[in-house]
Amino acid sequence: MSLSTQEKEGIFEKYGTGKMDTGSTEGQIALFTERINQLTLHLKQNKKDFATERALVVLVGKRRKLLDYLKNKDILKYRELIKQLNIRK
Repeated sequence: MSLSTQEKEGIFEKYGTGKMDTGSTEGQIALFTERINQLTLHLKQNKKDFATERALVVLVGKRRKLLDYLKNKDILKYRELIKQLNIRK
C-alpha cells in the first residue's frame, strides 16, 4: 500500500531538485498526489473504510496548503506542476 524507497526517489528526482532532496515543495506535492491516487483506488474497492477516507481528506488538505504556498512563492512553477500532475483547481 505504501510507496517503496525507489518509487519515492523516482518521484523526487522527476519533480524535485534531486532524488535526495525530499524537502522540496514540488517533490512533496508530487508524493502526496501519488499517495492520494493510491488511497482513492483503495476507497473505490472498500467503500466503508472510514479511517482511510479520513486519511485521504487530511492528505488532500496538506497538499492544498503546499500548493497555496507554491502559488504565492512562484506562480510559474505552480502552473507547471499542476499541469504535470493533472491536479484541477
